Amino acid sequence: MEMISFYNILMKKIKFTTIAIFTLLTFGFAPIAALGNNKTPVESTMTPAELQVLIDRVEEIKAMDKSLLTKSEKKELRNELRETKKEIKNNGRGIYLSVGALLVVIVLLVLLL
Repeated sequence: MEMISFYNILMKKIKFTTIAIFTLLTFGFAPIAALGNNKTPVESTMTPAELQVLIDRVEEIKAMDKSLLTKSEKKELRNELRETKKEIKNNGRGIYLSVGALLVVIVLLVLLL
C-alpha cells in the first residue's frame, strides 16, 4: 500500500517538473527574442487583384531569358524582383503562431484531456 502512494507522489512530481520546465523554457526566452524585433505589424493595403499582379510579374521575371540582357539591365531586373518580393511578403496575409504559443496549447490540451 505504501509503495503505490509513493509511486503516485513521484509521478505527480515528475509531471509538475516537466510542465514547469516547458513553461520556463517557453516564456524564459520570449524577452530575448523580442529585443531584436522592433518592427510594428502593418495591415495590408493591397487588394487581392493588385497582389496577383505582383505575383504574375515575379513569375514573368523568372521566366525571362536573361542571357540577352546587359549587366545594368540584369541589375535593374534583380532590384525590381527584390522589391516586388518584399511588397508581396509585407502585404501577404497569413496566420503566424509562435513556437511558445504552440507549446502552451499542447500542454493545455494534455492537461485538460
